[in-house]
Amino acid sequence: METTPIPKPFASSSDLDAKAATLDELADGVFAFTAQGDPNVGCIVGPDSLAVIDARATPAHAQEWIDVIRSEISDKPIKYIILTHYHAVRTLGASAYGAEHIIAHEGTLRLITERGEQDFESEARRFPRLFMDIDSIPGLTWPTMTFTDRMSLQFGSRRIDLVHYGRGHTEGDIGIHLPDDGVLFAGDLVEANTAPYCGDAFLQEWMTTTLDRVAAVGATKIVGGRGGTVHGDDIPVAIEETRAYLVTLRDAVYEVVVREGSLKEAFDAAYAALQPRFGEWFIFEHCIPFNVARMYDELAGYRPRIWTASRDQEVWAELQLGEAP
Repeated sequence: METTPIPKPFASSSDLDAKAATLDELADGVFAFTAQGDPNVGCIVGPDSLAVIDARATPAHAQEWIDVIRSEISDKPIKYIILTHYHAVRTLGASAYGAEHIIAHEGTLRLITERGEQDFESEARRFPRLFMDIDSIPGLTWPTMTFTDRMSLQFGSRRIDLVHYGRGHTEGDIGIHLPDDGVLFAGDLVEANTAPYCGDAFLQEWMTTTLDRVAAVGATKIVGGRGGTVHGDDIPVAIEETRAYLVTLRDAVYEVVVREGSLKEAFDAAYAALQPRFGEWFIFEHCIPFNVARMYDELAGYRPRIWTASRDQEVWAELQLGEAP
């Protein structure tokens, strides 16, 4: 007797279980807060104030992290929010912190202006668990300070270098490097046992020059965008595993593109190539339709298209569910 396969629920819409969170002190006054594949955040303690790295998805979701900061780290005021990139799950909780400055790359400001509203709607549908009390979001988060290639903050005796290593996960990704501590917050340029999301990516640049520059930093501790913190000899492994995912994706999709095959054929080829090695990674099933669609476009010469809620659903239905467009 044949059975009807159960459709894959859209993106992370069925992922409703709370994740266990871990607070890691990476150096004196430098902390990462990670949660089983949810977006990572960080905190740096200065003499009179704090800098936080990424803001979470809503003020209510941010408040959970703020409560940890206040109970486990410091009661000093938060002076800076540093955004690693523009995505809603990283930015829309900013109003909860009462920060003096919100710092981002100029490319992040451009993307918020161009597609921030669409990304908000898109990500809220993909990650409903992260958008707790969505009505607490007052609107888009707007950086108050931007830079192009590099910016340094003197935070007491500690220097914080904000560096654009190149286009990758988005055109505005930055890393936050603490050279005296050997710590790098790499944002979504590097993932640990988590599928990279590529919907807004510049994939060829990411897998070559950008990751090469991240590796050349020589950090001894890396906090990727998702997954646990990575130390010592595991750092080149995390970087190269991120690169291997991207290269495998490219090679599989390229073989279909050169013979003028369909997007669904590209998805099937990429899934077959990626799943045996990366299928157990966090958000693998969530990411792969959007990643294949972006790679297919990039190989055809298109810059990242805007992901709307309707486009999300169409791509998911065509690729993950096999429904004709």
